[in-house]
Amino acid sequence: MKHRLYLTTRGKSLPTTDEEIASYEKTCFKICLKLISHSESEFMIAPMSGKRYIRNNELSMFITMDFGRVEITNHVFNYNVKLSNRDWERLVFIFDTETEKRRIEMEKEVSSNIKNSLDHVLARINQVTKN
Repeated sequence: MKHRLYLTTRGKSLPTTDEEIASYEKTCFKICLKLISHSESEFMIAPMSGKRYIRNNELSMFITMDFGRVEITNHVFNYNVKLSNRDWERLVFIFDTETEKRRIEMEKEVSSNIKNSLDHVLARINQVTKN
């Protein structure tokens, strides 16, 4: 699969180079997508460096995403793959979207527990004040 890159200058688009996407890059991208969508995967973003991490203990895999590079590691192998700019941007968007989705779910869960706890506190106060 080739992606044509264009240089835009003064309203004109000029073709520059063809960016060839190797099969191992496609495979790496697919592995990342599978781990991002896996329910047992854990995510972390390092705020200072912007690195993104995926850990999946069930599959014994650890992925580090950093500035266009993806490192896939387990106890047997370690692959370091440079993705095309297009795939890198897509991967970061998908990772960030899933992370945000999980954050929202976690906040809902935490707040629902708080509501139940507050109802319990109110019921206890009502019992004490009736006596």
